[in-house]
Amino acid sequence: MDPDSYRHRGQRRALAAELRHKGIHDEQVLTALLAVPRHQFFDPAFQAHAYQDKAFPIGEGQTISQPYTVAYQTQLLRVRPTDRVLEIGTGSGYQCCVLLQLTSHVFSIEYNQVLFERTRRRLAAMHQPAHLFCGDGSLGLPAHAPFDKILVTAGSPTIPRPLLRQLRVGGALVIPVGDAQTQRMLRIVRESEEEFVREEFETFRFVPLLGRAGWEG
Repeated sequence: MDPDSYRHRGQRRALAAELRHKGIHDEQVLTALLAVPRHQFFDPAFQAHAYQDKAFPIGEGQTISQPYTVAYQTQLLRVRPTDRVLEIGTGSGYQCCVLLQLTSHVFSIEYNQVLFERTRRRLAAMHQPAHLFCGDGSLGLPAHAPFDKILVTAGSPTIPRPLLRQLRVGGALVIPVGDAQTQRMLRIVRESEEEFVREEFETFRFVPLLGRAGWEG
């Protein structure tokens, strides 16, 4: 694994400044991105792309998310150090590692077996203590619920009801919802056992959320 050099840290500082200029204002989120060596999620031949503010293919039809998108979703989530966080869509593991800078209680589930095995090995080599699972993330992780925060890193046609049921009262779900082309970022806060408050934010384009409560439901 490529070491984290002074040059890499300088590239992250420049990236954080770019994200701040684009409207990311949560200093804890920016500090978290500064701490995660994004180049270690890239094959050596593609590391020149690591600190550009863009998504990049990682195989299996998936991408490592654009840093702005990672920061935007994380900012909406408002993670506290004691929060239990569920991430739907581990992917490369980059977003997971950003969350781990904010709380040590991160659970992440990946649908694709090949990506899961690759990312499990990568995070182990990076000594990142996430709880990783392979399975249908659209159904959440009911055996480990409830969660204070749930973050979905793939576009869903609807808000999956299993995820709502796994939110603690007072907790929040951040999820992009829409069609296959564009999705609106939503934040759903569970006000009581039966009451949820929905907020809408910017539009994005994510890979599809696969599973029984997603695009293969």
